[in-house]
Amino acid sequence: MKFTITREALLKPLQLVAGVVERRQTLPVLSNVLLEVKGNKLSLTGTDLEVEMVGRTDLLEPGVDGEITVPAKKLMDICKSLPDQSTLAISIDDHRVLLQAGRSKFVLSSLPANEFPNVDDIEANVSINLPQAQLRRVIDRTAFAMAQQDVRYYLNGLLLEVKSDSLRAVATDGHRLATCGISTELDIDSKTQVIVPRKAVLELAKLMTDPEENVALSLSNNHIRAQVGDFTFTSKLVDGKFPDYERVIPRNGNRTLLADRQSLRQVFARTAILSNEKYRGVRLLLDDNTLQVVANNPEQEQAEESVGVDFQGEALEIGFNVSYLQDVLSVLDGDDMKMTLGDANSSAIMEEVEDGDSLYVVMPMRL
Repeated sequence: MKFTITREALLKPLQLVAGVVERRQTLPVLSNVLLEVKGNKLSLTGTDLEVEMVGRTDLLEPGVDGEITVPAKKLMDICKSLPDQSTLAISIDDHRVLLQAGRSKFVLSSLPANEFPNVDDIEANVSINLPQAQLRRVIDRTAFAMAQQDVRYYLNGLLLEVKSDSLRAVATDGHRLATCGISTELDIDSKTQVIVPRKAVLELAKLMTDPEENVALSLSNNHIRAQVGDFTFTSKLVDGKFPDYERVIPRNGNRTLLADRQSLRQVFARTAILSNEKYRGVRLLLDDNTLQVVANNPEQEQAEESVGVDFQGEALEIGFNVSYLQDVLSVLDGDDMKMTLGDANSSAIMEEVEDGDSLYVVMPMRL
């Protein structure tokens, strides 16, 4: 195997592919990236056995066909450190990979390509095409609410619900729930639900860089595959049953709060400074078109701030994790936000004031 390539042509796919590679691996070959040359095309593959990313890029001229695996992080660090507009010549010599760029020369260890694991072809039950902007939107608006390393493994991911006329994403960590649904014409017959693992969601979002271009999604019983330009992304699905999100959404809220979104973000940011670092609790006191936000911590410090709001209903004192409120306010659009509340023990709904496609449920906390 032998080829020449520009630094830029190699670095872009390498950065995306290396994102799925785990550094601490029981199998040494899994910390490597697979390089395959065919004619004037180079393909790069990275995997952790759960997620696989394949990127393709053009060579400066047809190379000598072949394949080899090299350490992903070291190759990426070398590429990053080289000057812009560099030309790289890469070849194999006695089971090692030689990389030359100008006066720089590197020799990398390698492992045979036949040791690199392959993800089998998937038999798609559902295949859809949609603009990247639509998939990126439902991910961006919900992914922050996914659980991290929860024993309820089905929460460590994102529910994708596909219908003939809509695409919806739902995430919850048991303390909050985020859902975003958009109307779109999809060529399918029945509703399909899959749970995409957390890592796969974050890597998939990185591929959605061109809102105008389409992404082709294929869903099977066990895998999701996305084709985006020169990249093919494949991930195993989480095998489990996602909670019925419709039942989690409270329907009995009799108090509504309308407030300027940016003003509220700033109030929460200031009061959060003196909240308990572990529990992040703040108290909201609502009465007579005024919201008072109070935070305390174990050092007996306190932050307190009032802001004018439009509040309908009886006075209420309720506690929340301020980080959860801040997360929602950071993804909502528009100048104003709406909060629907029940009593001090009921979850709150946060959403945009008019025609929003997203809805957020935040559980209260006792303070």
